[in-house]
Amino acid sequence: MNKEWIEVAIVTSSEAVEAVSGILYNTGVQGISIEDPEDIEFEKKRPEDWDYFDESLLKIKDGAVVKGYYKQDENLNRYLQYIKDGINNLDNFGIDKGKGLITVAKINEEDWENNWKQYYKPYRAGNRVVVKPIWEEYDAKENDVVVQLDPGMAFGTGTHETTRMCIKALEEYVELNSTVFDIGTGSGILAITAAKLGAKQVTAVDLNSVAVESALKNREYNNVKNVEILQGNLMEAVHGKADIVVANIIADVIISLTEEVKGFLVPEGIFISSGIIKDRKEDVIEKLNNSGFEIKEVNEDGEWVCIVAKRMI
Repeated sequence: MNKEWIEVAIVTSSEAVEAVSGILYNTGVQGISIEDPEDIEFEKKRPEDWDYFDESLLKIKDGAVVKGYYKQDENLNRYLQYIKDGINNLDNFGIDKGKGLITVAKINEEDWENNWKQYYKPYRAGNRVVVKPIWEEYDAKENDVVVQLDPGMAFGTGTHETTRMCIKALEEYVELNSTVFDIGTGSGILAITAAKLGAKQVTAVDLNSVAVESALKNREYNNVKNVEILQGNLMEAVHGKADIVVANIIADVIISLTEEVKGFLVPEGIFISSGIIKDRKEDVIEKLNNSGFEIKEVNEDGEWVCIVAKRMI
């Protein structure tokens, strides 16, 4: 017998997708899906990087749609109020919430789990890294680094601009003896990518138990035994020093973390930060500069920015 879930759908702007997802992650969400026509339009122009895109998403006229899936329990009304308040507060952080329309509906588990998978195909996320859903076949080319993923509809398929830019930065900076901390790991995609690129040791952290469970499963699919998955709040769960810290979160969190991150990096260690909307780029750069970092790269993809900085002092 199929289980019923509660689907909470938020019509928002492409700019706000990451922030809205973050709001849902702070509730008891069991899965998230994102329908963003801007992503599809962008990928349509680069057919060499994408094996499939859903033409029907181009018909979405009101912006992006972020959907969260919940169990029907006594906490649901509290979660809905938290989501409503969070969406209404986005403007205070300089983030365009778009329509900010929230709808609630019941949905069948079978429909939820199966419908989205038909649109998730192998794709090239970097110069070498190819992300492959575990249920799909892929004929790897020479020098391909294949990351197998089952995001469980929750915490990152790697198709978002912020994740792609982090993957490309990891391709450039990970070396065979690198120690990497992945803060806010989600599905574990960046941690697993770092390990497959040759990192010696990777520690991945996420506060959300569903994300941790997803990352643990994906670690097994990729047989990367040197990836440690921890549940904890940002830097509080990690110990020691890293050659690279990667954080694909949001600008405000990155700014608040910068001083702390410096203490976890070896001298001249690399801090890869993303999830930054263009309007906040200069704020993050200023904080990094004032905290003893040297900006090495500022990369942009769509409305998003990834900053690579080196610890100098």
